[in-house]
Amino acid sequence: MRLVAEFTTEPFDVDGQPPAHATEAFEAAQRAGLESDFGPLGTSVRGEDDVLLPALSGVLQAAFAHGATQVTVQVRQDGVVKVSREAGGLSGLLAEVAAELGGSLSGLSRGEKQRAVLLLEAKGAFEYRKSAEIVAEALGVTRFTVYNYLNRARD
Repeated sequence: MRLVAEFTTEPFDVDGQPPAHATEAFEAAQRAGLESDFGPLGTSVRGEDDVLLPALSGVLQAAFAHGATQVTVQVRQDGVVKVSREAGGLSGLLAEVAAELGGSLSGLSRGEKQRAVLLLEAKGAFEYRKSAEIVAEALGVTRFTVYNYLNRARD
């Protein structure tokens, strides 16, 4: 079964270069052969459960060995999108944008994912509670990546 894990290392350092605990954890995931998406506030990795789950041990070891004081990890089955009751209308917007872009949101290229985020913003998707997390799950990226896409568009 394919899994997705998101992890955040602390302390945060949003100014300048990413801290060693974040970059070393990311590199440990890559060495394990996981598909990885590094963000300044969090990293998302994907892979088969028999590879991803043991690799998380190496990710955690690398983070703590390089100065992390805390690591938060979330793991879910790939392709499973949680849609909370509060975000009921969001699932319709996600389907609309997927149809508009001609396919599964998680299968889009990086540029198309950025476009999807902009389309969702224009449709009011980010007015829903926990929308960034739900959109991130649908796109197969971290919520921090969604925030980055939004911030780049606003700059």
